[in-house]
Amino acid sequence: MPHLTASAARRLALAAQGFGREHPDAVTPRRLARAVDRLGVLQLDSVSVFTRSHYLPLFARLGAYDPAALDAMLFAERGRYHEYWAHEAAVIRRDDWPLWHWKRELLRGRDPVKHAWVREHGPMLDWLRRELAITGPVTANEIEHDENVRRGPWWGWSDVKHGLEFLFRWGDVVSAGRRGFSRVYALPEQVGLAELHAQHLPRAEAIRTLVHRTVVALGVGAVGDIADYHRLPIADTQAALRELHEQGLVEPVTVEGWMRGSRPLPAWRDPAARIPRRMSATALLSPFDPVVWYRDRALRLFDFHYRIEIYTPAEKRQYGYYSLPVLVDDALAGRVDLKSDRKAGVLRVQSVWAEDRVPPGALAERLAPLLRSAAAWQRLDDVAVAGRGNAAAELGVALAR
Repeated sequence: MPHLTASAARRLALAAQGFGREHPDAVTPRRLARAVDRLGVLQLDSVSVFTRSHYLPLFARLGAYDPAALDAMLFAERGRYHEYWAHEAAVIRRDDWPLWHWKRELLRGRDPVKHAWVREHGPMLDWLRRELAITGPVTANEIEHDENVRRGPWWGWSDVKHGLEFLFRWGDVVSAGRRGFSRVYALPEQVGLAELHAQHLPRAEAIRTLVHRTVVALGVGAVGDIADYHRLPIADTQAALRELHEQGLVEPVTVEGWMRGSRPLPAWRDPAARIPRRMSATALLSPFDPVVWYRDRALRLFDFHYRIEIYTPAEKRQYGYYSLPVLVDDALAGRVDLKSDRKAGVLRVQSVWAEDRVPPGALAERLAPLLRSAAAWQRLDDVAVAGRGNAAAELGVALAR
């Protein structure tokens, strides 16, 4: 069985994700589409303390671009892309909608068993289907109903929102894009999705396609890594890998340091992928970038223990509210907690940390120009460093230069 060194595995994984290439002088819609298609799935998240999460993977791989152009491409009502639970809430290619028929049907059968709300609110679900047929695409807040009242704190959902989300999981209701960052709900036929929605691709075939795409997107991964990419069942992922191996589309390998107890952890790679001799990259990674979103793989591949601390009380945070991993060549060399202060026109570095194996000055030299570029991309005039973190002083000096 082929064996990869730890360094080769990192370079293979990063190249598969689109790193190691020079940033283009101008990022056209075609380049944006190619980058999204390479990833296969672009996770969405509502936190926007620096910028929304789905903007960052493209900035990391391409450099500065127009976020409005990306949103126009991703959230057009009848555009190239569509939204579904393909990882968490995520954007996928519209043409891939049939690949998720099996999951929609799985959730349709499972949700009434797992969730008492579904069992108790059948009339509400029926009413929402009828209401959308009358009104056409709308956000949850635009639906007039006595039960469209938030429950509990400000983030609490109303019964209308709960119902729409269950219908969305089952495909009875689909996305018609977003307004601001609010999902617009519609019936499939209202956004031209009826034909794709009617295609019932067999579960095994769909999962095999998703698994093959995942191996190509990851470059190399253990079974758990591959299953997590699209949140697939482990048993189905293993069966798909065996079939793909028989077809010569994936290759089993071992990777230096990847162990399960005292034995090597089985892994799979894309046999068509080239391993670059070196990796040259400096990038800020979203907490939901595929390079780090599966924390076990980030630890195994990069020796990088990563957790976001947005739900951790401020006094107990180690690295910051929304710290971003910093990629330097083929290593995750540090993390930086950023906040866009748009009123003051300043990108605030609330903390910056170099990993134990990385000299703080070396991290600062690579990070400073990247932060200047990130600030300009966000239309901010300056970068200000607070004093927190083991690389804060060095970063302040590097930025001053």
